[in-house]
Amino acid sequence: MRILSGVQSSGKLHLGNYFGAIRQFIELQSEGEALYFIANLHAMTTVRDPVRMRALTFDAALDFLALGLDPEQATLFRQSDVPEIPELFWYLSAISPMGLLERAHSFKDKVGKGISPDLGLFTYPVLMAADILLYGSEVVPVGKDQVQHLEMTRDIATKFNLAYVPGYDPKRDEDPKTRKVEGILRLPVARVQDGSASVPGLDGLKMSKSYGNTIDLFADDATTKKRIMAIKSDSTPVESPKDPDATPVRALLALFASPDELAEIDRSFREGGKGYGHYKVQLLDLFHAHFDAARARRKQLEQDPGYVEGVLARGAERARGYGAPVIARCREAVGTR
Repeated sequence: MRILSGVQSSGKLHLGNYFGAIRQFIELQSEGEALYFIANLHAMTTVRDPVRMRALTFDAALDFLALGLDPEQATLFRQSDVPEIPELFWYLSAISPMGLLERAHSFKDKVGKGISPDLGLFTYPVLMAADILLYGSEVVPVGKDQVQHLEMTRDIATKFNLAYVPGYDPKRDEDPKTRKVEGILRLPVARVQDGSASVPGLDGLKMSKSYGNTIDLFADDATTKKRIMAIKSDSTPVESPKDPDATPVRALLALFASPDELAEIDRSFREGGKGYGHYKVQLLDLFHAHFDAARARRKQLEQDPGYVEGVLARGAERARGYGAPVIARCREAVGTR
């Protein structure tokens, strides 16, 4: 089984990235051929400073390794180190319907939040499709908010196969028993992690770098505490019962707390007697219990940038090897070779 996914290097990795994607990446790396990439081409839609782009890309590699990605088991690489990606992106762009891209929820949401509606943002799903399809990926771990993009990838792959594979029938590609690929491009399936969409930011909206409402995984202790203590809450008196939906704190606690701990938290909310500050301190303690080992590993990795660059270089070489037969078939099919 070939597994692929990636994370944008447009900002520091945060709790939403971890619980929505990276935790699942780590769990899946022993289940098959796992390829994980740092999506720095995607990040160009928001990052326009080359120095910052390089730093964020390297930071993402440090984060992956610190959180437990094993480069002997999984392939970790920079998206931009695989030149076949922009080539396949163009082949797919040539057959991708405008109407399909116009229906992308992510595009409409980001434009609604004030992000410039540039072509790169609009064609994001096509570049994502190239990322997935180049390697013959079978399984793509995604958050619930990314399922539409995976469905669009399947639509684009189907359209390409119909255009360039005589007699292609997408229904024959759906047989999970044979895993036979009828087309040039394999139709991938999503693996959605339960609860992956329920990571709110400080303001209660979805946690996102674009919204500036994140709790970063590797910020210093003082910054981490400041961010957690700034989580939105209402003015309910300490002694009064609390509405769990009035603050993101309860949802964030649920990411870390055991079932017994969460039951006690819910009881405490209902009964009152504790202020929101109490729950924020509890969240801070749980955060450190979960991530302090990874935070220490990251500090060690920072001292050996040559090792990290070596991991990325070897990963790109391996990824290009996976992609070589697919891009060769695409070139032959479209007539560029």
